[in-house]
Amino acid sequence: MKLLINKANPGLIAPVFLIGCLLLLNGILRAQDSTMVEQPEAPAKVKPVKNTFQSVWISDNQTVMVPVKGTMEMDIMHRFGTWNNGYEDFWGFFAPSNIRIGMSYVPINKLNVGIGFTKTTAAVIPQGTTSSVSGPLWDLGLKYSLITQTKGKYPVSVSYYFNGSYNTMKDPDHDVYRYNSDRLAFFNQILIARKITDKLSVQVAPSLSHHNVVNGYYTKLNDSTLEINPSMEFNHFALALSARYKLTDVTSLTINYDQPLTRHATSNPNPSLSFGIEFNTSSHSFQLFFTNFYFLNAAINNMYNTNNPFEYTDHSTNDPATPADESTKVKGGRFLIGFNITRLWNY
Repeated sequence: MKLLINKANPGLIAPVFLIGCLLLLNGILRAQDSTMVEQPEAPAKVKPVKNTFQSVWISDNQTVMVPVKGTMEMDIMHRFGTWNNGYEDFWGFFAPSNIRIGMSYVPINKLNVGIGFTKTTAAVIPQGTTSSVSGPLWDLGLKYSLITQTKGKYPVSVSYYFNGSYNTMKDPDHDVYRYNSDRLAFFNQILIARKITDKLSVQVAPSLSHHNVVNGYYTKLNDSTLEINPSMEFNHFALALSARYKLTDVTSLTINYDQPLTRHATSNPNPSLSFGIEFNTSSHSFQLFFTNFYFLNAAINNMYNTNNPFEYTDHSTNDPATPADESTKVKGGRFLIGFNITRLWNY
C-alpha cells in the first residue's frame, strides 16, 4: 500500500509570507510616523526686535539704532534762526543759520563710526559769556550697540555713544584758547530704548559733557588778592527723553526733551524741547521739527543753550554780579525750525 503524503504548495506560501511581511512593515512605519508627529517641535529661535527707530537721529539727539554692517550714511543737518523776530527775518528763515555735514560707516557689526563738521559753534570769550562764532567745528563720533531688545532675554536695547570735537575758530592772540587742548570737548551718552508696540518707541539717555576750558571770574580775598573761580563746571550732566509714534509705515511723529542736571555758578544752560514729523524710505530719512537747540554738537548744545522753551523766573541765581535778593526772568518760546536729512548706502 502506498502512503499518501500531502505536500504543501510552495506557490501559495511565498505570497502569504510576503503579504505578512508587508503588513508588519506597514504597521512599524505607521507607528514611527505616529511617534514623530507626537514629538514636540523645536521652539523657533527668538529674534531681536527691529526698527525701534528708523534713523540714527531724533531731532538733535542720537537714537539707539546702529545700521547693519557695511552701511555708509551721509547726514545734512540745518537749523534756522529763532522765530521771535517774526516777519522781520521771516520767522528765522533769513536769520543766521547753522549747518552740519557728516559721514559715518559701519565697519563691523554693532559699531558705527563717523566724522562731521559744523559751520557755527559756541566759544567762551574773556568777558565771561558765550558767543556764536564761525568754526568750523570738527567732530568724531562712535556708537556701539551693547544689547538689542529680545523677547524673553533683553527688555530694552542699549547703545553707547561718544563724540569728540575740536573748535578751529581763529584765535591768533590766544584770547580764548591758550592751548590747543582747550579747543577740545567730549560727549558721552548711554542710550536706553524700548519698542513698546509696533507704533510706539521710547528712549531715555543720560549724558556727560566735558569741556577742557570754561569761563571764570575773579573774587577779592581779605588780603586784597584775586582768586579765579570757574563760572561753569567742566563736566555737565543732562538727561534726554525721546519718543516716536508711527502714523503710517513711512510717517512718524517725534518728540524729544533735554534737561540739564548740573547746576553751574553762572550761565546755566536752558532745557530744550523738540517736536516734529519724520518721513522714511528704505534709504532716506527726513525729519522736520521745532527745537531750542541751535548748535549742532551735543556737548555744546547741552552746555551753552540760551534758547528756552518755557518762561520762568530764576530765584536761585548764583551769579556774583547779581544781588542775592534779585531774581532773573528767563524768556521762553525761543524756538527755531530745523531739519535732518540722512542717506544710506549698503555695501
